[in-house]
Amino acid sequence: MQNPIREKAFFAIDMQGASLPWALHAYRSLKAPYMFKRRDLLKLAATSAAALTANVHPVLVPGARAQTPAASEGRPAPFDPGAIVDLARNLAKRPWRAPPAPLPDPFGNLNYDLYTGIKSRPENLIWANENVGFALEPLHRGFIYSAPMAISIIENGVERKLSYAPDLFEFGKLSVPGNVGDIGFSGVRVLLPRDGGLNELAIFQGASFFRARAQGQNFGAVARGLSIRTADPRGEETPFFRAMWIEKPTLAGNALIIHALLESESVAGAYRFTLRPGDATIIDTECTIFARANIDHYGIATMAGTYVFSPLDRRRDDIRPAAHEVQGLQMFNGKDEWLWRPVSNRETLQVSAFVDTNPHGFGFLQRERNPNLYLDDTQRWDMRPSLWIEPIGDWGAGEVTLVEIPSESEVNDNMVAYWRPKQPLLAGGEATFAYRQFWCWQPPNRPALAQATMSRSGRMGGGPQNIRRRRFLVEFNGDILGDPQRSPEIQTNINATTGAISSVRTFLDRERKSLRVIFDMDAGSDVLSELRLLLESNGKPISETWLYRWTP
Repeated sequence: MQNPIREKAFFAIDMQGASLPWALHAYRSLKAPYMFKRRDLLKLAATSAAALTANVHPVLVPGARAQTPAASEGRPAPFDPGAIVDLARNLAKRPWRAPPAPLPDPFGNLNYDLYTGIKSRPENLIWANENVGFALEPLHRGFIYSAPMAISIIENGVERKLSYAPDLFEFGKLSVPGNVGDIGFSGVRVLLPRDGGLNELAIFQGASFFRARAQGQNFGAVARGLSIRTADPRGEETPFFRAMWIEKPTLAGNALIIHALLESESVAGAYRFTLRPGDATIIDTECTIFARANIDHYGIATMAGTYVFSPLDRRRDDIRPAAHEVQGLQMFNGKDEWLWRPVSNRETLQVSAFVDTNPHGFGFLQRERNPNLYLDDTQRWDMRPSLWIEPIGDWGAGEVTLVEIPSESEVNDNMVAYWRPKQPLLAGGEATFAYRQFWCWQPPNRPALAQATMSRSGRMGGGPQNIRRRRFLVEFNGDILGDPQRSPEIQTNINATTGAISSVRTFLDRERKSLRVIFDMDAGSDVLSELRLLLESNGKPISETWLYRWTP
């Protein structure tokens, strides 16, 4: 069977800074190809915060250009969601101006410990004592969250801008004067009343980053409102949420609606998020993006997560068997094919593109939920959410892009994925997208196929000369494997773009509903090979397609 998946690989990219959960992936163009090594990346980690300060784009002063005139003056004003679309459209017609974002002492140079010592006073949380199903905590500016975000509350169709005051916070070891003025906020935390307390549901803070979690989970993967030129040698551009308007919910609705204004050098955008908590936290996202400049590389439904190592690519001496909150990228493409691509922490930056038209869904999944396979009672990787995206409406032609960034740190979101439309967005043009995010234990839409639940790899024999000879083990599990009527005779369809595959062995256990495939690969002199494995019975697929990129 011919491989229906087209992939593209890029190596000539030099990173300027580490990938941090709050940070930007900054790149610079090169005159000649350069293989960027993990050890070089580590040298830059210490300077990443300074690089962020130098490279991010200053944002709006609270209340400026992001509010209606009445609201910006602190007076209540009627709220019209369409006005945000008009505001974004008009902003995109103006030349980009980076607005100032000064922070007075002592907030201008906070380290992590001093910043995390700033706490909101519980009595000042919004809606905490009202029976509306949610509460809000405006977040202080400082540390890496220096960009201000204007926040307004919508109640009974009227918007009211939130004003900053020092008495909203406790400052720990900081000595704060009472006349710092209205410095605004850096974002907002969404809280959910549960079990007599307030539990964190979602956080919108830093550029256009946000994250959420389902009941019983820890925070993990992070989403972005928009990404521009990620892993592009021309350099990444970072949009910011300048302002948010949050509608006061009714308990009967069990939903929280957040409107947001996004802006950067090349774009302005109007966003609407609808948050619904439950067994999975669902965030419906609707956005209209207006271009003030030509954009040929932008990402929709961008997500990022941490992957350090697993038995598939174990490169470090560690007492734990694995350390990751993202195990792989699953895709349900427009041809109704289910694909599973385990991610990997490489020595060099890797970018893969899975060409598609009108995808049904994609997302970063954390499939392994057994804590004994991590042995990490601090991080609890097994409790991190999977993030699954379902497009609403047709997205047309494009590609799911996967970026794998070398990292030794467990705080780096070094795996990035997004939908890249094929058609560029030209200056003066606009594009509208809608999609549903599931922050979940398992995606809601799962195939009646066997899934690849385990992927392992190891060197064949000893000595450095055998680095290009690898043995792989892939285990599939699913009800179909336990049913001889549905899968009478199982064949393995396996191939590699380069190198040689040999010694393919299968071990079927009908009782466990599992099948293990073990095979050897000799890469020879090649530096990259795309592997593809599919289980078939009676000429039809009975498993998702397992994909993997091997690099030395």
